[in-house]
Amino acid sequence: MTRKIFVIRHGETLFNSEQKLQGHCNSPLTNKGESQALSVGTTLREYLTDRSYHVYCSSLGRAVQTAQIICDAIGYDQSTLTQDDRLKEFSLGEWEQRTIPSLIEENPALLERRDWYIQAPGCETYESVKGRLLSWISELPEEQDIVVISHGLTGIVLRGILLDLSYQEVWAQDLPQDAFFLIQNGGITRIDCMATEAVA
Repeated sequence: MTRKIFVIRHGETLFNSEQKLQGHCNSPLTNKGESQALSVGTTLREYLTDRSYHVYCSSLGRAVQTAQIICDAIGYDQSTLTQDDRLKEFSLGEWEQRTIPSLIEENPALLERRDWYIQAPGCETYESVKGRLLSWISELPEEQDIVVISHGLTGIVLRGILLDLSYQEVWAQDLPQDAFFLIQNGGITRIDCMATEAVA
């Protein structure tokens, strides 16, 4: 049986709700973000019945928080969750904690490019993020399915590597927080998740 890789973005954060860029800085999940993580975990549980799997996440707090909620939902021991710096979001340089409306005010044409995020002064390069993800992939066990909780931009680069997409195709992908992606045999399936009440 070919290995399955489930690629998940963290739930909505406070900064997401404020249209504020995060990068390597962090903000906690909102109630909506907790609900999204729970619904992803509840849906994911139905897809983890074939064989053993391991859960990895970015070491940034919002990804760890999402991963912990998902682990509880799928019955996975949080003590065996692997946090990895290589799964962190792009560093967005001088734009971290800036709001998107303020950036557009300075540059009205900003959003005309799908990769506008990485035009930030001091931003981590695409090749740097791709390199650290390739390093992570090279160490994955072949005999297990993989669940990975990461970020919006890092997630599309990861999906691009796994699907052998061009740079333009990578940036044409969407960044949902209420869905996850199953990658297997060179194909991808988007799995949308129904809203679930957040845990208390």
